[in-house]
Amino acid sequence: MKVLIMGLPGSGKSTLAKPFADLIGGIHINADETRRRYDDWDFSLEGRMRQANRMRHLSDGVVMAGKVAVADFVCPTEDARKSFDPDFTVWMDTIREGRFEDTNKIFEAPPSCDYHVSKWFTDTHEQLVEVLKSYMEKNQNV
Repeated sequence: MKVLIMGLPGSGKSTLAKPFADLIGGIHINADETRRRYDDWDFSLEGRMRQANRMRHLSDGVVMAGKVAVADFVCPTEDARKSFDPDFTVWMDTIREGRFEDTNKIFEAPPSCDYHVSKWFTDTHEQLVEVLKSYMEKNQNV
């Protein structure tokens, strides 16, 4: 299973993704670490699609190995989200604007998601338990 935790830069994606992956025994794949590894800091639309495809490839490998992939990245457009092809999507909708104007301009709110975080959480454990419950319900139907 591929879990996408997406949202604007600074919305709390990594703060949620790493402990969530640990809780469910998944593998966390962080976009910034991936960009560093590939030395690819191209944020054009083409570069963002390349990153979505790269994150899909890495996540698909994790799934093929029998694990749950928990990928956290902005994934700003519906095309990028379709390219990544998540099984379960968490939208971190906790801020109205991120720190990068170019990302703010192209970011498209997803028309739907499996779990919507609309307020920043003060108790990470409670938030993760709710996400885990949603994940488990979704996974039972897969």
